[in-house]
Amino acid sequence: MALAIGIALFLLTVLGMEGFAYVMHRWVMHGPGWFLHASHHRPRTGRWEWNDLYAALFAIPSIVLLLGGVQLGWWPGATWIGAGIAAYGAIYFGFHDVIVHERLGRHVLPRSSYMKRIVQAHRLHHAIGTRRGAVSFGFLWAPPPARLKAELQRRGRENRSARPENTDVAQ
Repeated sequence: MALAIGIALFLLTVLGMEGFAYVMHRWVMHGPGWFLHASHHRPRTGRWEWNDLYAALFAIPSIVLLLGGVQLGWWPGATWIGAGIAAYGAIYFGFHDVIVHERLGRHVLPRSSYMKRIVQAHRLHHAIGTRRGAVSFGFLWAPPPARLKAELQRRGRENRSARPENTDVAQ
């Protein structure tokens, strides 16, 4: 396989993983997978949280593709795609766990406008402690914080006017 095609597959995979992450975060983690993800929306009491199992689950396709592409003679593109998934996981870990949640015990001050926007969007996501009503489900791209704040305020007004059985406070 030509190097340029491999690099293109790698980059397309990294970009495509943002879409996959958005879908999984929005409709799985804040849906039927909330039983694991809820731990991430609460103060952590130790080094690990149940939500960390998602990282292990999402690493499996990368490991399988890398193994198949490198050791088992599969199509060479499998290696590039597996590497793209792994790269997205590393970027996610660096951004989400190290910078935003300071899981390595280091405070990193974002300097670029891009990083400030992403960090602020993620913090706005965590402004809601329930599985419903959150905003900003992506990790590498986020709407402007002003739009997210306006959406949170709008949802807050709607929730205040909703009947109690329509809210998600218990979850």
